[in-house]
Amino acid sequence: MGSASPRDHLMKLLEPVVSAEGLDLEDITVTQAGRRRLLRVIVDRDGGVSLDDVAEVSQAVSTALDETDVMGEAAYTLEVSSPGVDRPLTEPRHWRRAAKRLVKAELKDGTVVEGRIKAADESGVDLDVAGVPQRFGYEVLARGRVQVEFRRFDDVDGDEG
Repeated sequence: MGSASPRDHLMKLLEPVVSAEGLDLEDITVTQAGRRRLLRVIVDRDGGVSLDDVAEVSQAVSTALDETDVMGEAAYTLEVSSPGVDRPLTEPRHWRRAAKRLVKAELKDGTVVEGRIKAADESGVDLDVAGVPQRFGYEVLARGRVQVEFRRFDDVDGDEG
């Protein structure tokens, strides 16, 4: 039978399909909903995911699944979406995509730092913490959470007007 879980199997099958559409496969979950199963595929990319992207990926994923028997005979529902803002930042690409956002960063020692992401690269994140630049390597970061900000209408990027 092999030790790969159904999720691993799906990740392996769908990763190249999603990549071909120019997106990253973030996660797959399969949940039982009554008689049906819900297959949820989470995709993302720099600059965000549009409804057109979701439609195209859904089509590609659906075709790939039809060509294999990985989902078996039973009916299932396919749902493709992108992570909400409440998804924790755990991978370098998550931090990069949240550039300029205000985040709460949980460090592995239990402390929490709030700041704005200035930049993120393969080794760590630069945060502006109350006006002071601070660098955190991924080895000390447990996870981050984007903070919802309510912007005033006159708070416009740039200085036009």
